[in-house]
Amino acid sequence: MFINAAADRLIPSNEDGPGAVELGVPEFIDRQMESGYGHGEFWYMSGPFVTDVDFTLGYQLQFTPREFYRAAIADIDQACVNMHGHVFAGLDAATQDSVLEKLQAGALTLAHIAKPAEFFIQLLANTKEGYFSDPMYGGNRHMGSWKMIGFPGARADFADWMLQPGRVYPLGPVSIQGEKA
Repeated sequence: MFINAAADRLIPSNEDGPGAVELGVPEFIDRQMESGYGHGEFWYMSGPFVTDVDFTLGYQLQFTPREFYRAAIADIDQACVNMHGHVFAGLDAATQDSVLEKLQAGALTLAHIAKPAEFFIQLLANTKEGYFSDPMYGGNRHMGSWKMIGFPGARADFADWMLQPGRVYPLGPVSIQGEKA
């Protein structure tokens, strides 16, 4: 429930295009947390964990991404219950936005997460990845974000278009698996 609500606030549906929930971003994040990425199989996870460095210098947490999500979501929901009487998903949109702004600023105290802003960075990054990924990974349902921005997808041949800057590419997007928009 948290991921759906947070993704909906980070990339909402509007007149410009579909939102994160509409394009399956929560499913993308769920799949990622069940993959080798989510289980931390691609990183050295034996420490030492240097937490007093900037998050942009590399992953320094003792949690796998999956554990990070679970701990942070539980802490955020508990903080919301303490402050507002409801878990994050049960709050109105304005209050959800306020909680996310506090999280982004590192101003939300979480029991198990020393730097709450790091979770916001992770959540926003994974939301963007799901929004713009190839549909085979669970997000960007029906290539909705690609259609919105005019991205052709995984088409194999652009040679005829390389010397035509500014000209609109006439074909719709194609996924890695050959699905056409």
